[in-house]
Amino acid sequence: MQEYAYKIHGEPVKVRVPQDSFDLEAFKRWFMNANNKGPVALDTETTGLDIYSPGYRLRTVQFGDPFTAWVIHWERGGAFAEYASQALQHGNRFQIHNAPFDWAVLDRHASVSLESLAPRTIDTRLKAGLIDPRQPQEGGRGTALKPLSAYYIDPSAPDTQGDLTAVFRSLKLTKATGWAGIPLDHPTYNLYAGLDVLLTSRLDAKLDAELKRLEVRPRLVQYEHEIARICAVMQRKGMLLDEEYTRELDGALAAEAEEFEAKARRFGVTNVNAPAQLREALKGMGEAWEDGETTGSGALKVDKAVLHRFADLDRNSGEPLGTRTPNPLALAIIRSKRAGKWRSAYTSTFLETMDSDGRVHPFINSMQARTGRMSVTRPALQTLPSGDHKIRRCLLAEPGEVMISTDFAAVELRVLAALADVKHMKRAIAANEDLHSFTARMVFGPDFTDKHRKISKGIAFGKVYGGGARTIQRQTGAPMEEVRAAMAAYDRVYPEVRRMSNRWQREAYETGMVHVSVTGRRLPLDRERTYAVVNYACQSAARDVLGQSLINLESQGLLPYLRLPIHDEVLASAPAREAKEIGRAIKDAMTFDLFGVRIDADAEIGGQSWGSLYMTERVGKKTVPHAAQLTELDPYFAAHPDAAWEWRNAALAS
Repeated sequence: MQEYAYKIHGEPVKVRVPQDSFDLEAFKRWFMNANNKGPVALDTETTGLDIYSPGYRLRTVQFGDPFTAWVIHWERGGAFAEYASQALQHGNRFQIHNAPFDWAVLDRHASVSLESLAPRTIDTRLKAGLIDPRQPQEGGRGTALKPLSAYYIDPSAPDTQGDLTAVFRSLKLTKATGWAGIPLDHPTYNLYAGLDVLLTSRLDAKLDAELKRLEVRPRLVQYEHEIARICAVMQRKGMLLDEEYTRELDGALAAEAEEFEAKARRFGVTNVNAPAQLREALKGMGEAWEDGETTGSGALKVDKAVLHRFADLDRNSGEPLGTRTPNPLALAIIRSKRAGKWRSAYTSTFLETMDSDGRVHPFINSMQARTGRMSVTRPALQTLPSGDHKIRRCLLAEPGEVMISTDFAAVELRVLAALADVKHMKRAIAANEDLHSFTARMVFGPDFTDKHRKISKGIAFGKVYGGGARTIQRQTGAPMEEVRAAMAAYDRVYPEVRRMSNRWQREAYETGMVHVSVTGRRLPLDRERTYAVVNYACQSAARDVLGQSLINLESQGLLPYLRLPIHDEVLASAPAREAKEIGRAIKDAMTFDLFGVRIDADAEIGGQSWGSLYMTERVGKKTVPHAAQLTELDPYFAAHPDAAWEWRNAALAS
């Protein structure tokens, strides 16, 4: 038996590493006793983060209580894997920090299904996020194990990550290759593995006490565990990758990045990622910066917002604004950076992480942002532009199936209407009116224009997301006086929004700068940005609308069809002949009442690729499927060209 002695908060602890069958029997006796007493902490060490990639290995499985950790070398196989497997199967309750990762590892590489393990899991990372969801850069403690342990358990709680990095270097390994290459019996590696379960075991009790002190609802904790499990099931299924198309697109993006880098070089910019070069070149072209477009050190910004303004492009959609002559250098920088980012973040990552069955498994973080909103990483699909079809085209439904996208209709504004009891807005929703057109009519009169609707839309989302007059002016191109007048009129039409914002801010000052959401979620506010309370309240409630929808979908037996939650959209794959029926069922499960406001969802059925849902064209004032493009690029419509035209004509007629 290898044994390592350590101290946590002044108390002696041990990390034990069995070497033979006698040691494994000692582990078995310990586990049976610990299992009878209460939860057992659980963790794994692997070769990296890409759980489903070929060659990935589970190296160790760790079990522990507050005083003893056992590091079982699964990689040795035989009795080591057998004893660990028996413990995994017979454990009554496990404490895991960031459980979805270990669920996926053990499901894929230890034949312990996440359906079996998840109901027996306490996730300390989820608990910590419900206490304070902020990351360190936002003034919080974050949700990583070591900082949490330093705060709740021992300020000198060991962070052996730095020690491991030094070991990797001494073995001529990088941070990326070290996890796979470090010898299994290396003392630092085993100590690192064992300390994690010791800390997790101690952390759980501290978090429970804090949750109770803050009166966080136990049902909210259970709810987050349910959503994490549902997201883990979707991650395990993954999505088919069109490998041939993806490789072609990867090459095209590389060529595009080089083409626009060459254009930038003509203006003296040899490195598109060098802010000083961009700043000087743009100044030399006569560009002027607005007030506030400077960094903390006083340098002129050349970020996305500034470049898009110079290029006369909408920052979100990339569509031309028509407010000025586009700057050719800004355009070249945007195109070059976008192509490089899309390649590194998406196409190359798809190919790197693809499993042996040709599938990718994006990691779904079920509770990421301060508001609890979900994220999808490696690849970060939630950062894709809303109108993109090229990247989405890489991902396919199952053979013989089509994609279904179901998203909420203006969910943030409906949530705002519900939470603030906005009378006019609720009446418009009940009448099934377009909210932005309704607002434009109320603000600008019955003869409002498309431009007025765009300003009204900008103000509405500014209220939800915290954008001010300058942001709205930049997005719409409208004169500042017109924007300010429209904002004042908006407040007269919807006075409840301002009243609720003022009330929430007053309450936050009385409760230590924390807003408690309608579902009981704690949302810390920044003292200098208390106005963001409207944003946090609405986004948090909208996220919980999505979370409850996922639970509804599972209860209706629809989870096997689901693939991804993206923002306010749920993506599904279903047999083509049943797609309409399944789409209707998904829509029904995502439609419900929130404080008297109807939360609506719309289901759209596409072809085999996710991108088919975004291949559109403008016909008059309508955006409809682009039938020719669909038949050329989407596998399903290539085989069923009549279906593409039927879909387009139906959209045009609706």
